[in-house]
Amino acid sequence: MREKINESKKEPLKIQGFTITTLLAYFIIYSIIGFIIETIFGILTKGVLESRKSFIIGPFCSIYGLGAVIMILALQKFKKNNYTLFFGGFLVGSIIEYVVSLIGEAIFHVVWWDYSDMAFNINGRICVAFSMFWGILAIYLITHFNPKVDKFLEKFSYKQLKKAVIIIMIFLMIDMVITGIGLKVFFVRLVSENKVQLNIEEKYIDKYIEQYKNMPMKSLVDKIFSNKEMLKTFPNLKITNKDGNVVLIRDILSDINPYYLKVFTPKVIDKVKFAE
Repeated sequence: MREKINESKKEPLKIQGFTITTLLAYFIIYSIIGFIIETIFGILTKGVLESRKSFIIGPFCSIYGLGAVIMILALQKFKKNNYTLFFGGFLVGSIIEYVVSLIGEAIFHVVWWDYSDMAFNINGRICVAFSMFWGILAIYLITHFNPKVDKFLEKFSYKQLKKAVIIIMIFLMIDMVITGIGLKVFFVRLVSENKVQLNIEEKYIDKYIEQYKNMPMKSLVDKIFSNKEMLKTFPNLKITNKDGNVVLIRDILSDINPYYLKVFTPKVIDKVKFAE
């Protein structure tokens, strides 16, 4: 939405013709839409209602919000036709996925997703199938869906939109900090209590164990960020073990039910019979 600002004499800062407020509004909207899409996808493919959010409190799937904002900005020069949009989406989406995956593993030592079992993948972080999905999504996003989002945002004055965005972003920032602390506690406790052999140097493992033992208000922190709460919030988190294999944390904490509700039991296709 390329606003004409009437409330203020000073023109707000713009990037590629979009105000910061609009870009943050995009991030919020697409993060919520992403959460809804992921939740439905989880039900259809796994038959369970499980958490698909990025943060502990709010219903946000930030990879969708971040991806949408970067795509909207980056694909302005690819709007010539659907072919260039597909190529741009394929490229930009792949870069976003790879970088976010890399950061998650480097900072939190967890694997958000893993495409190792899919054809033409790079380090399990990206694969051709999902990169093509980003390409198709880019076409729909730029030509059809985002114009509708712009019309929705135009229902609000710039001042109203700015206030709403500021409030939600403050909440989001607090949620991010809480989530970062929670994931760190969860990871450190996982290493300390379950003797998990990770693909990191031994000195860091010893450091994490020492941190957990000397954690301030340890009993309260353990209660707030319990294994049960963290696994229900992030049921698909993975770690890389000492052998380089990606392991689901829910398999390590197998006594905890990682979903909220079982909707149905998906039919499993026998690949051998199917091939025959």
